Amino acid sequence: MTQRSANNAAPAAPDALPDGLPPRQRLFAFVAVAIAVTMAVLDTAIVNVALPSMSRDLGSTPAQAVWIVNAYQLAITIALLPLASVGDSLGYKKVYWCGLALFSTASCACAYAPTLPVLACARAVQGLGAAGIMSVNIALVRYIFPKAQLGVGMGYSSLVVAVSSAAGPSVAAAILSLANWQWLFLVNVPLGALALVVAARALPKTPASRHPFDVAGAALNALTFGLLIGGLNTLSEVQGGRQAAAMLVLALLFGVVFVRRELRRPVPMLPVDLLRMPVFALSLVTSIGSFAAQTMAGIALPFYFEHTLGQTAVATGLLMTPWPVMTALVAPMAGRLSDRFPPARLACVGLLVMALGLASLPMLGAAPSYVDLGWRLGLCGVGFGLFQSPNNRVIVGSAPRSRSGGASGLQSMGRLLGQSLGAVAVAVIFALGLAQPTAWIAWAAAALALMACGASSLRPAALK
Repeated sequence: MTQRSANNAAPAAPDALPDGLPPRQRLFAFVAVAIAVTMAVLDTAIVNVALPSMSRDLGSTPAQAVWIVNAYQLAITIALLPLASVGDSLGYKKVYWCGLALFSTASCACAYAPTLPVLACARAVQGLGAAGIMSVNIALVRYIFPKAQLGVGMGYSSLVVAVSSAAGPSVAAAILSLANWQWLFLVNVPLGALALVVAARALPKTPASRHPFDVAGAALNALTFGLLIGGLNTLSEVQGGRQAAAMLVLALLFGVVFVRRELRRPVPMLPVDLLRMPVFALSLVTSIGSFAAQTMAGIALPFYFEHTLGQTAVATGLLMTPWPVMTALVAPMAGRLSDRFPPARLACVGLLVMALGLASLPMLGAAPSYVDLGWRLGLCGVGFGLFQSPNNRVIVGSAPRSRSGGASGLQSMGRLLGQSLGAVAVAVIFALGLAQPTAWIAWAAAALALMACGASSLRPAALK
């Protein structure tokens, strides 16, 4: 074959590509992904701390200021699956790089926004950039690490997400102690620029299927998941029942049309082809249940610490620390174990440990010591860390390499759905006016973790 004909040859099939990157390039590639994911996850929670200051400086009401958060979350929700589809079509590196560039540019626009509407619009654009990062980050990890070390990559990814989620309030407090709220966004600019340079040189080129973008599917996706997440969030608000019900009914109607349409497409935007695989579907159900349980505890425990035990906000933050710390310590180890042992079994063990930790919370006495609280939350963190990496490995590893983008997008969507369902469950239990609501929430979260464990146990245990 001549050099010209070799250059014009079709792109290599996914399975014909090198099995992972060389160690040095692998390190830089993962650092680039980690920086971007850290920024995207941090910005989900970091702004909450500064909402009162933003509302005051921009002359808006607290209810209006909530749109600074909502615009970001809704943009991520409606863009995840379409951008995952674009990643399958054009390559994951391009979607990641463009998403990170958009996120960094929008961060600068957020910092200099003169009014609340401008800030909300900039946050929506920032959310689109975050969706570009989050829709393909797991897919990129699959090409960064060799197949034999995929669990290691999932473990490091879980570590990044866990630490970023836990560090949000602390990072916000540290920045606000030194500067105004605009710097919550400006810090993303140099970090984003660094990640863009590293990513351009280190990230692997991935296959591009070149399938056309489905505009109608993207619109149905936005209507379905936008209304679903919006309805779930509205359901947790006082006097939001009718509006929430209407949004959820519309989400169901659009969802039926969306699914029926996707079933007829050879490369569906909503990965129904992956959901037909029992192991993938069960892994996604497991992920939704576990994140719902985690969110329920994460929302309810601060109320318990401050209202029941009389702790300060700073003490509450410290008391919550054992959970994310133990998750961060265990997740990489669990990832390595999932390369040697059946990941479904490891996930089951982790969910059982998490359920045990949650079930132990209602057994606290009237005046529990810090040690009593610490070991229980630490046990929850160990269980969650032991579950998350192996489960992500199954989600990504069970999908064909050419559909890694769809698998990555669904994994992120499962996390969002679980978090929204968990928040709604907490709001409903609080609204019932039960005695000791935190205990009821802990029992419900433990039951969810056990149900997720049941779903995990149905997966083929030998899946590698």
